[in-house]
Amino acid sequence: MSVSELYSQYTRVWIPDPDEVWRSAELTKDYKEGEKSLQLKLEDETIREYPVDAQNNQLPFLRNPDILVGENDLTALSYLHEPAVLHNLKVRFLESNHIYTYCGIVLVAINPYEQLPIYGQDVIYAYSGQNMGDMDPHIFAVAEEAYKQMARDEKNQSIIVSGESGAGKTVSAKYAMRYFATVGGSASETNIEEKVLASSPIMEAIGNAKTTRNDNSSRFGKYIQIGFDKRYHIIGANMRTYLLEKSRVVFQADDERNYHIFYQLCAAASLPEFKELALTCAEDFFYTSQGGDTAIEGVDDAEDFEKTRQAFTLLGVRESHQISIFKIIASILHLGSVEIQAERDGDSCSISPQDEHLSNFCRLLGVEHNQMEHWLCHRKLVTTSETYVKTMSLQQVINARNALAKHIYAQLFGWIVEHINKALHTSTKQHSFIGVLDIYGFETFEVNSFEQFCINYANEKLQQQFNLHVFKLEQEEYMKEQIPWTLIDFYDNQPCIDLIEAKLGILDLLDEECKVPKGTDQNWAQKLYDRHSSSQHFQKPRMSNTAFIVVHFADKVEYLSDGFLEKNRDTVYEEQINILKASKFPLVADLFRDDKDPIPATSTSGKGSSSKINIRSARPPMKASNKEHKKSVGHQFRTSLHLLMETLNATTPHYVRCIKPNDEKLPFHFDPKRAVQQLRACGVLETIRISAAGYPSRWTYHDFFNRYRVLVKKRELANTDKKAICRSVLESLVKDPDKFQFGRTKIFFRAGQVAYLEKLRADKFRAATIMIQKTVRGWLQKVKYRRLKRATLTLQKYCRGYLARRLAEHLRRTRAAVVLQKQYRMRRTRLAYQRVRRAAIVIQAFARAMFVRRIYRQVLMEHKATIIQKHARGWMARRHFQRLRAAAIVIQCAFRRLKAKQELKALKIEARSAEHLKRLNVGMENKVVQLQRKIDDQNKEFKTLSEQLSAVTSMHTMQVEKLKRELAHYQQNQGADASLQLQEEVQSLRTELQRAHSERRVLEDAHSREKDELRKRVADLEQENALLKDEKEQLNNQILCQSKDEFAQNSVKENLLMKKELEEERSRYQNLVKEYSRLEQRYDNLRDEQTPGHRRNPSNQSSLESDSNYPSISTSEIGDSEDALQQVEEIGMEKAAMDMTVFLKLQKRVRELEQERKKLQVQLEKREQDSKKVQMEQPRNDVDLDQDADLAYNSLKRQELESENKKLKNDLNELRKAVADQATQNNSSHSSPDSYSLLLNQLKLANEELEVRKEEVLILRTQIVNADQRRLAGKSMEPNINARASWPNSEKHVDQEDAIEAYHGVCQTNRLLEAQLQAQSLEHEEQVENLKAQVEALKEEMDKQQQTFCQTLLLSPEAQVEFGVQQEISRLTNENLDLKELVEKLEKNERKLKKQLKIYMKKVQDLEAAQALAQSDRRHHELTRQVTVQRKEKDFQGMLEYHKEDEALLIRNLVTDLKPQMLSGTVPCLPAYILYMCIRHADYTNDDLKVHSLLTSTINGIKKVLKKHNDDFEMTSFWLSNTCRLLHCLKQYSGDEGFMTQNTAKQNEHCLKNFDLTEYRQVLSDLSIQIYQQLIKIAEGLLQPMIVSAMLENESIQGLSGVKPMGYRKRSSSMADGDNSYCLEAIIRQMNYFHTVMCDQGLDPEIILQVFKQLFYMITAVTLNNLLLRKDVCSWSTGMQLRYNISELEEWLRGRNLHQSGAAQTMEPLIQAAQLLQLKKKTHEDAEAICSLCTSLSTQQIVKILNLYTPLNEFEERVTVSFIRTIQAQLQERNDPQQLLLDSKHMFPVLFPFNPSSLTMDSIHIPACLSLEFLNEV
Repeated sequence: MSVSELYSQYTRVWIPDPDEVWRSAELTKDYKEGEKSLQLKLEDETIREYPVDAQNNQLPFLRNPDILVGENDLTALSYLHEPAVLHNLKVRFLESNHIYTYCGIVLVAINPYEQLPIYGQDVIYAYSGQNMGDMDPHIFAVAEEAYKQMARDEKNQSIIVSGESGAGKTVSAKYAMRYFATVGGSASETNIEEKVLASSPIMEAIGNAKTTRNDNSSRFGKYIQIGFDKRYHIIGANMRTYLLEKSRVVFQADDERNYHIFYQLCAAASLPEFKELALTCAEDFFYTSQGGDTAIEGVDDAEDFEKTRQAFTLLGVRESHQISIFKIIASILHLGSVEIQAERDGDSCSISPQDEHLSNFCRLLGVEHNQMEHWLCHRKLVTTSETYVKTMSLQQVINARNALAKHIYAQLFGWIVEHINKALHTSTKQHSFIGVLDIYGFETFEVNSFEQFCINYANEKLQQQFNLHVFKLEQEEYMKEQIPWTLIDFYDNQPCIDLIEAKLGILDLLDEECKVPKGTDQNWAQKLYDRHSSSQHFQKPRMSNTAFIVVHFADKVEYLSDGFLEKNRDTVYEEQINILKASKFPLVADLFRDDKDPIPATSTSGKGSSSKINIRSARPPMKASNKEHKKSVGHQFRTSLHLLMETLNATTPHYVRCIKPNDEKLPFHFDPKRAVQQLRACGVLETIRISAAGYPSRWTYHDFFNRYRVLVKKRELANTDKKAICRSVLESLVKDPDKFQFGRTKIFFRAGQVAYLEKLRADKFRAATIMIQKTVRGWLQKVKYRRLKRATLTLQKYCRGYLARRLAEHLRRTRAAVVLQKQYRMRRTRLAYQRVRRAAIVIQAFARAMFVRRIYRQVLMEHKATIIQKHARGWMARRHFQRLRAAAIVIQCAFRRLKAKQELKALKIEARSAEHLKRLNVGMENKVVQLQRKIDDQNKEFKTLSEQLSAVTSMHTMQVEKLKRELAHYQQNQGADASLQLQEEVQSLRTELQRAHSERRVLEDAHSREKDELRKRVADLEQENALLKDEKEQLNNQILCQSKDEFAQNSVKENLLMKKELEEERSRYQNLVKEYSRLEQRYDNLRDEQTPGHRRNPSNQSSLESDSNYPSISTSEIGDSEDALQQVEEIGMEKAAMDMTVFLKLQKRVRELEQERKKLQVQLEKREQDSKKVQMEQPRNDVDLDQDADLAYNSLKRQELESENKKLKNDLNELRKAVADQATQNNSSHSSPDSYSLLLNQLKLANEELEVRKEEVLILRTQIVNADQRRLAGKSMEPNINARASWPNSEKHVDQEDAIEAYHGVCQTNRLLEAQLQAQSLEHEEQVENLKAQVEALKEEMDKQQQTFCQTLLLSPEAQVEFGVQQEISRLTNENLDLKELVEKLEKNERKLKKQLKIYMKKVQDLEAAQALAQSDRRHHELTRQVTVQRKEKDFQGMLEYHKEDEALLIRNLVTDLKPQMLSGTVPCLPAYILYMCIRHADYTNDDLKVHSLLTSTINGIKKVLKKHNDDFEMTSFWLSNTCRLLHCLKQYSGDEGFMTQNTAKQNEHCLKNFDLTEYRQVLSDLSIQIYQQLIKIAEGLLQPMIVSAMLENESIQGLSGVKPMGYRKRSSSMADGDNSYCLEAIIRQMNYFHTVMCDQGLDPEIILQVFKQLFYMITAVTLNNLLLRKDVCSWSTGMQLRYNISELEEWLRGRNLHQSGAAQTMEPLIQAAQLLQLKKKTHEDAEAICSLCTSLSTQQIVKILNLYTPLNEFEERVTVSFIRTIQAQLQERNDPQQLLLDSKHMFPVLFPFNPSSLTMDSIHIPACLSLEFLNEV
């Protein structure tokens, strides 16, 4: 194309800009050759004139079409230049938030300064196995490419990560290692990455420092080799470091810091273990305070130091070594603060002996103070004849001290790196490795010294290697496509490298100057000027004689020569090193021992390198100038760099260039100046230049034809050869043949040609569009004219009719108005009259009523006053009478109580002796006779004594009469005084009696008043209770209008929730089964690895496992809960947890124990209360028993009524709230009468039960109170009864001995009676306690029912019904458990009896066998003939008999060696039927060992077959169907009624009789789950390679996709050359095969549905994940293709009758993603439509698809950033998961429904091909 065609009007170009680097502009008029300027219009509508360079005719860069902006690969751009690259990176970074972009073989990574969700496990699995060009750019894609090439080519790989400090190099390297850890081995088992990451805090502490550009800048380079074994699993790692910046230890520029470890140690100096370090704050030390501020904002040095110590511990560094390391670091700080004093002569120096820092230095390193003090200020000169000790000047001493500090730190750094490598080392042989190089990028500062020179030298070498590799790849691509190779001129930096490292180069001259005794930096700079002034890469500054400029590939850098010699020498005096070697600390002495290898940090480990690869330099090694001298730092660095380059040249490199978008670390902020500077420095623009020099745009013939066939003429389309069509089109459109080349499979274009073709294509479309618009617009105008004409005629017709109707309406209204006026006036008058009349009548009525009411009130008041007077007088009379009666009763009670107490005391004494005599009366006649004799004797003596007494009495009477006379005389004298005293006493007694009467009346009044109040309150409560019940009934009636629709909806929701919970539970169980099978597979693999030579048949082991895991029938007698506990202990918690019955038993047993514990606790508390009452018992007042019982009953009833009242109030309030809430929600809703009636019935039943329980409680309480009172009354009555029992001889005299003997007898009798009484009282108390416990239990149950009732009232009607069902289920479950326990006990007894019967039967059989054996010789042939005849007569019973020794043959023929093809045409699942018939015969013969052995062998045989054919779908499906059928047979013929509902009478005869195989059914169920999971895995493995190609890439609708012009630049060298594309028909054919195989083999239809549901979910997940990670397929046409493919799959489901499986529902996210690609994406309404439509997609997925959306034509528009922000704002309320991708490994839980067979066992025929002749039909 000519210049005038390219630079025409409206063409957009790039012009330089000082702020934005490059700025877009548009030509306002055509440019003609020779013009000196361009007329441009900027984006802000500013007009600008751009001058054109007249000499070079340099025109501004052309801008790419908008359709090419945002490409994944920069080389796919039509115009390849710096502004295009910068703009593409900016658009991807800011608008799409894509931080990764390809640039040929380079991955450009921009640091977002924000955590992005693109590094999870799901993303790793999505990139695993993918080609590099298939997915969006990512660090995982580069890592996968390296891993794939290592595995395929068996060649070591390298990933070179470079960039500025703070660009994200370390993070990129970390994610690459994480990818290798996940792909190269299980992420949960690999700990190499963890150890490498654990080394990061250590390496950052000792190797990172704050610089002016980065607060955490790495001041060294590292190369990490990750080793792999033959299976490509990670086995170890090794780290090599390069060029530690030692000068930073002794010097820091302004606003910079030393290494972090120094500040961390100072921050932790206050810790007790670091007191001996004698450290203070960092400002106090010279080596840490030169840069100014010692703190970093947002960084806590103390916290980082703790992380460093933890990392040391994790890597195995002992605590003693850690303390030694910290001592060495602290000693460096003390060494830098040593004060050196210059002497007067200026040639010598000294250090004070009292210098504290020097003392601390020597103490911490364990060296002698005097020697170190001396040799810091002196040096030794050795000549051939003598040795001299010479003093040093102040500057020499400072340099020597700094050199010693740097040397100590460097040695310590190397020691730490060595120990990290030991922690990462492995003894396993390394097969290959992938190296990750994290090295410093190109650096230029205001002051550049020796370190920057070495860093830029290393980058020159890496850039040279990069350029050669890029050039080599381009050459290979051209040769592969058979394109004529022309030499491309690219920048070769070999001259610059030669300037640095060649003979007499900069480094050689530096080493030579270092050997000169009086060499200086100025002399060395002068030599550089003299030697290299003619070099084009070397320049001398104008204003300096000590600096020089090197022209690097990235930029010019000015180096200051000051310090070069000292840093290169790195001089450390031998005397100082010898002192350190003599340290008393082993670690210090070990650091400075003589090493054979002078550069241990850069040497490769011999064990870690591959044995297959010999790393050899491409050029001869450089010879050292003087071997007898010590190697300089420059020489060491050059050698280590050569070793690194040899390693990289021996590997396949992969490049990652990290870009720092801004210096402020702002998230997603792009600074064009900084970005361009780094792009130039890292070689990305050089890659662009090399690509642009050749043919950067590359298209396959197929894609070129699909894109540009609109430019092909109609006659050329008749040709079927697409290559010929493409040739003719290009030759006719592009006149210059050098602009394109035809390769073997692709067309190669020069830069800009694709943009030209796009312009032609757009012009063609534009012309066609104009033609279509012209025709459509003309047709629209004609249609519009016809419509307007018809509308005009219609309007005229309707207007005329309207005018006529309006006139008629006016006339009619006028007539009606006259009539209305007449009627209105008449009515108004009549209404006024009626109003006056009504008012008069109302006034009269009210006046008359008022007078009547007054009279009525007066009569009523008089009547009420009479009634009040009557009642008041009666009340006063009654009150006076009651007071008098109460006082009399009180006095009577007090007096009677006093007399009763006295009588009681006497009766008790008499009762004891009388009772004794009564009990001792038997057998005492002899004693009575003796006593009678003694009485007669005593009577005689009494007579004599009475006579004497009568004489004495007569004398006594005489004296008494004499005294009476004297007394009468005395009384006459004292009579007056005594009468007064008696009157006073009587008066006092009367006052006391009155006071007692008044108190009694007060007590009676209070008692009666309280009793009346209680009765009144009870009546009020009962009345209120009745009112509340009425109100409750009313509210229940109100509830009657709410619940039909809600009940249906809630029931559906509850069903869905229950199904979901069931699915989740089933999923968890099947995941456990899956994990068990995985562990079992892993165990088998490990066992195979351990015994590679000889593999033992694992049948015995498997049988042992079966024995241990699943008990046999004979040993599975588990009865009650104790047996269940024993089973838990024997089998293990994991097995027992799966037995739900045992779990429920244990749960019930726990509840019973809890109830017993509560009962015991209550009894204990009552015993304690009784003991306290006994100890603190006080006298009680006697109260009337009937009155106490009434009061107790009334109080109990009152409490119950109050509690009931409160509960009813609560129920009422809750009902009110529920009614109010429901009324507000739905005022017009009507409920279902059925649901209300159900609720009302439950309420009434609960109330009735509540009333019954309350009455029972009240009756029990009154009975308890009455019993207690009767017991007390009985105790008080016993003494009275005993007292009234009088004996005739009770008053007779008793002998003392007899009385003592009688007393002992009475005591013994009392003890017996007390014992009996105590036993009876204890029994009575136990009964009372039991009754109380029952009452408490009833109370608790009543409270629970009340709580349940309250909760039920709060719920909705549907929930109430559901709750009632749940309560009934729980009750039935408890009853079921009780019955189960009873049944199990009976079964246990039955098993015991069966076992005994079996033993007796065995004895009988042995006896019969012995008898038969004795007769076998004589009757063998005859018996055989008889048996044969009997068998022929019998029918086949559906049982197969085999001998024990034939079991292995049976398993081999029927399981191990069986092929599914052998059974084609037979009954499906024939092996399962045969196995069941064998099991049935073993059951028939009652041989449990045979059943156990056969089932165990079968299960192990199936596992062995599946392991051998782990990738055979047909075999796996065959054994899945047979395992399920065997499981169904064991259920169908188990004898359980639940499985026998569909059996025929003949099938019921085939049931098992003796054994319960429930446990083996569980084993077979688990095995079926494992086989199902293996089947899904095989099917997914067959389908997964087809999905992406068939669903996204294949053109199902021909001509729909236009193929975006992206150059089709496939980067991946791991791609196969063939066409691996699949179409949708391939997927459908594969699924047809799956469906046919499963149906032919008799797999249950329900399982087939679940298989396809899982496969369709996998198709959805893989397709959607690829859609979310690929920019090239997110377009409108892809959405259309996707919808077509989904409809085809849905049609296939309907055709196979699989639409009920739920497979179509799993594709909902994919359907919505396809619709999202096709929807309009502009306005706010479009955003709302998208949010309402895409309910199955998460917010992240929607935003990701919108960001990736790419228009294929320039007529389409990109999705704007504002529209995406609108979508995000509307989706904020969603609680979506943070996961971006679908989990393609997710597996739905499988369910095996019971599917009985209609076949009978006797109808099954065994084919001869199975070789089962040894089976006998029974």
